[in-house]
Order: sequence, then C-alpha cells, then structure tokens
Amino acid sequence: MSKEIKSICVYCGSRSGVSEDYGQLAESVGTEIAARSMSMVYGAASIGLMGITAQAALKGGADVIGVIPGHLDAVEITAPNLTELHITKNMHDRKLMMFNRSDAFIILPGGLGSLDEMMEILTWAQLSVHSKPVVILNHRGFWDKVLDLFDHIVSEGFADARIRSLFFIAESVGDAFDYLEMQTTADSGRIEDIL
Repeated sequence: MSKEIKSICVYCGSRSGVSEDYGQLAESVGTEIAARSMSMVYGAASIGLMGITAQAALKGGADVIGVIPGHLDAVEITAPNLTELHITKNMHDRKLMMFNRSDAFIILPGGLGSLDEMMEILTWAQLSVHSKPVVILNHRGFWDKVLDLFDHIVSEGFADARIRSLFFIAESVGDAFDYLEMQTTADSGRIEDIL
C-alpha cells in the first residue's frame, strides 16, 4: 500500500561552505519542509547547513527529529529544542534510525559525511533494500563531479545505466519538493535484519 511522503531525511554539511547562498539554500529547505507540513529527520547537529536547515524547519512549525551517535553528542554540537532527539551507540545505528524514520531523502551540499550517506542510500536502493525517493539537490552544480563519476562508472562497465533511475536531480528547492509531492512510497519504511 502506497503512502504520501511526509517525513524527509536531510543529508547536508556540518559546515556552512564558502558562499552565503549555501546557508540560504539550507534555510529554504527547512522552510519548505514546514510549509508543506512535512517533518524533518537529520543528524541532530546545531552547526553548519545541518543546524540552519533544522532551525528553519522548527521556526516554521515542523517536527524535527535529530539522531546523533554518543561520541558526537559528547562534543556538544547537538542542536537544542528538537522535537525528538535520539542518541545512538554508533554511526551505523544513527544512519539506520534516520532511514527508518524517513519516507524520502534530500541531499544538499556537504562533505565526506554527506557523500557517505548519499552512496549508502543509493547502494541500498540499487540492492532493492528500499524504494524510497532520493533527491540530489544539485545547487549551482555542486554535485556535478559526482554525477560525472556515476557516468564514468557506467561507461567502464561497473554499473548499469539504470543507476541514474535511483535518484532525481533537482536544480532548485522548488523542483525538489514538487517532485516529492508527486511521489508515494510503497516501501515498508524499516530496515532491521537485512543489513
């Protein structure tokens, strides 16, 4: 049975980047989550694009669920005033809980952590572990080199061209959310023993 997309997992940087427009992008995503009566799931940090997105969503009245491993919570980067805060024992449990609480994923600019999350969620989709929508928000071409790498992987015979169907590339926040509003998920939503 398919269901409407209501809970969005946001993967993005714990830094703000060199340009102010990255912060503006993150704020717009958080604002749009609230405006569309969705909830936000993310890595619970108060810093960088993560913190900006979460605070904008909270300001707009959205529920924001933060999930952080204990070793990162201990260095006091956890955002205050979240609707829910879950502290996990490790990074794997964090990513698993974030997946289980989400109907879809939006990937903003970020560093190695965001890249790791992108690759894992796409790999799970390629392996038919899930069928939840994944949106790569390619702000000012930020992810172009990664998308070129995907094409290179295909051209060299290490993946099928169908990997491009595992995600939607959005050039703007509006495009991302318009796409998600047209999606439903038949996915049961949870992963436990398969991984």
